[in-house]
Amino acid sequence: MVERFLKQTHFESVEDYNKNLEFIIPENFNFAYDVMDAWAVEKPEGLAILWTNDQGEEIRTTFGELKEQTDQAASYLMSLGIGKNDPVMLILKRRYEWWVIMLALHKIGAIVIPATHMLTKKDIIYRNTRASVKAIICVDDAYVVSQIQAAMSESPTVKQYITVTDHGKPIPDGFHDWQSEWQQAPPFARPAFVNENDDTMLMYFTSGTSGEPKMVAHDYLYAMGHLTTGVFWHNLHEGSLHLTVADTGWGKAVWGKFYGQWFAGATVFVFDHEKFNADTLLRQIEKYKVTSFCAPPTIYRFMIREDLSKYDLSSLEYCTTAGEALNPAVFDKFLEKTGIRMMEGFGQTETTMTLGTMPWMTPKPGSMGIPNAQYNIDLLRADGTSCEDGEKGEIVIRVGDKKPIGLFKYYYRDEELTREAWHDGVYHT
Repeated sequence: MVERFLKQTHFESVEDYNKNLEFIIPENFNFAYDVMDAWAVEKPEGLAILWTNDQGEEIRTTFGELKEQTDQAASYLMSLGIGKNDPVMLILKRRYEWWVIMLALHKIGAIVIPATHMLTKKDIIYRNTRASVKAIICVDDAYVVSQIQAAMSESPTVKQYITVTDHGKPIPDGFHDWQSEWQQAPPFARPAFVNENDDTMLMYFTSGTSGEPKMVAHDYLYAMGHLTTGVFWHNLHEGSLHLTVADTGWGKAVWGKFYGQWFAGATVFVFDHEKFNADTLLRQIEKYKVTSFCAPPTIYRFMIREDLSKYDLSSLEYCTTAGEALNPAVFDKFLEKTGIRMMEGFGQTETTMTLGTMPWMTPKPGSMGIPNAQYNIDLLRADGTSCEDGEKGEIVIRVGDKKPIGLFKYYYRDEELTREAWHDGVYHT
């Protein structure tokens, strides 16, 4: 699969990667069709998703089965009047349906807005209004449903409310029942035109730590930008079983549970749980023989507090980390207990991985890596001049005549904020 999208697919060194990384960009690229449906043809029996939860339930879905499910879901969404460029907000925690619905929305050219289940009524109204959300698909969680219902009267753009629940449970007033209705959808007919490469595919609201949340708009090539995340940084391959610890409401989910992993033909492992527990997580890795793992350093800190000799972690081949600074002591202790060197990476909601430690590098504890060759990274002083080695500065991406694959389009409906961050050919992180 990777050879369809890269001129060179294997690299031996930093120099080789920097010199020879080059994307092959199809016209009107759509991840759902060009990658996932292609896998359904090439290896229909290959395992795409292995989902389990803290009640011991399991779902194993092949690429062939996933194509059928996403086609059916796309048809159902179209029957509700959802189509190209319609913003749809997903609040689904780690429900299995998130993966199906994400791909279905890509197939019909809608704009996906994943969101956290912690939103309040005020948060939901803000998002509905700012993005003109047309539909909300949510998990059947009492808190989530109550906040959405409270926001309904002040959300005039939202035309459809859909809840994903278990069979037999009552459906909240004003909501469609995903479980019973999507299976009755007519056969899927692919729209005549779905998207161009620069159409908006995905939007994330930032956490809003420095003001109101920003709407980060990504085009269809953003998915391709994560090829390097999964294939190289995570070092995945066909046969990999990859677990990233992330909720689907945050950008890290598509970093570690979606695009890059499936470019590699790996299996996405999902553990749906309410509360994190290091012992339970380690038992999942042991039971299912997870081969690749990614989590923020905090998770690793909890893991190394356990007696790791109690667990069979021999299946683990590769571990990565991102999201916060990695303390060298955590790196050293994890290496001592498992024999695995953690490979750090860095990026933003606005980007894919911009800095990282690749398989052909020896990790340096305390360093998050070097520039990813798909971006022209620089370090700037406050006066805009480039730093010398050893100086502190701001990480920026130099943007020439063509936006690099993986960089966001703009802050949706906010030209002023976009200009503040991206001007004079430089995007300021």
